[in-house]
Amino acid sequence: MKKLVLLGALALSVLSLPTFADEKPLKIGIEAAYPPFASKAPDGSIVGFDYDIGNALCEQMQVKCVWVEQEFDGLIPALKVRKIDAILSSMSITEDRKKSVDFTNKYYNTPARLVMKAGTPVSDSLAELKGKNIGVQRGSIHERFAREVLAPLGAEIKPYGSQNEIYLDVAAGRLDGTVADATLLDDGFLKTDAGKGFAFVGPAFTDVKYFGDGVGIAVRKGDALKDKINTAIAAIRENGKYKQIQDKYFAFDIYGK
Repeated sequence: MKKLVLLGALALSVLSLPTFADEKPLKIGIEAAYPPFASKAPDGSIVGFDYDIGNALCEQMQVKCVWVEQEFDGLIPALKVRKIDAILSSMSITEDRKKSVDFTNKYYNTPARLVMKAGTPVSDSLAELKGKNIGVQRGSIHERFAREVLAPLGAEIKPYGSQNEIYLDVAAGRLDGTVADATLLDDGFLKTDAGKGFAFVGPAFTDVKYFGDGVGIAVRKGDALKDKINTAIAAIRENGKYKQIQDKYFAFDIYGK
């Protein structure tokens, strides 16, 4: 009888343990064109801060991550039609996006910057941008900022499908500059051979109206997944996993205040 009781208790304990099989795989949308946040390794695999954070969150929640690559401007539509369950692709939390999706708490926060030829004079008024061709990623918060703030000053705003395409045209002189996340620009362009001779110019852009309250993970409206991810974000911040991933890519606290 004792053996039966013991076996029964063991069976119940095993059943109560969370396993990857208990939950459906979590389909996460990402655009792998934003080093160091997400890019492709030579073997075709996805690498980067966003990717590592996502895998850490899935491990914390005891679910299997399935990564779905998508161009950035197609991520929210893909979420709405249930092609994916969440977006983890350096998407800033903005009031405009909140109309379409729910966001988790932030998992990092950095300002936007303008990159142009080193030595290009750009004052806080940005008046020097009149007549300049500025590349922005289509569907990004930086496009909205550029169209509403820079275009009225006389800048010519050129939308692109990816930031990598913008880098090519900036380096080739077909664009005068680009506006994007500062960390993305630094690692993805300025620290590369193509970025030699270019630099940050002008002020840092932090207006909450355009750049929101940091970068979060988007889920469908009303989805309980948001609370589960928030709990997981807090857990990896507490147990040191977040810092371990952060230190792999950055020499500063990217989480922000």
